[in-house]
Amino acid sequence: MPASQLNYEHELLVQISQGSQTAFSKLFDMYHHQLGIYIFKLTASMELAEEIVQDVFLKIWTGRETLHDIQCFKAYLFVISKNQALNCLKKTIREQQKLNQWVESEIIDEQLVLQDAEIDDYRQLLDLAIDHLSSQQQKVYLLSKHERLKYAEIAQKMNISRETVKKYLQHAVSHIGSYLKSHSDAAL
Repeated sequence: MPASQLNYEHELLVQISQGSQTAFSKLFDMYHHQLGIYIFKLTASMELAEEIVQDVFLKIWTGRETLHDIQCFKAYLFVISKNQALNCLKKTIREQQKLNQWVESEIIDEQLVLQDAEIDDYRQLLDLAIDHLSSQQQKVYLLSKHERLKYAEIAQKMNISRETVKKYLQHAVSHIGSYLKSHSDAAL
């Protein structure tokens, strides 16, 4: 990187550390596209790459007071981005493992061996469990499980964030599982 660009970048970092949103916008414009491509190569997900780029720049903005001490911002940016991407991928893997465990759990096993009458009882109990959810959790659960919509589609349809969709669904699944376990003798 030419010395003039390094000086310009360092000046932006100093201005950002002093709270300049204009300087921050310029820095964002300098790197967000290149960073998005890099993260996409790591994650193979455009949605996740966009989320990570936003998170990284948010982290930079919230820790802006220390930016003036950074000697090579590009290296710093790509290291924290790689770490953020790896953390997101690990989290995604853990969530998928939890979901797989839930799918393989006793509830699903019991579903498979129930007779026709027992299946009807189980469905009624499941409906009761769903009825006990908050209205938002019900909507998210039904859009996810019945309409098979993805988090982003549900978020757009309900005008809420993807993370909120994920949390509502996690709470709904947990509540339904607890409800079914505590009332399983009523369904059998």
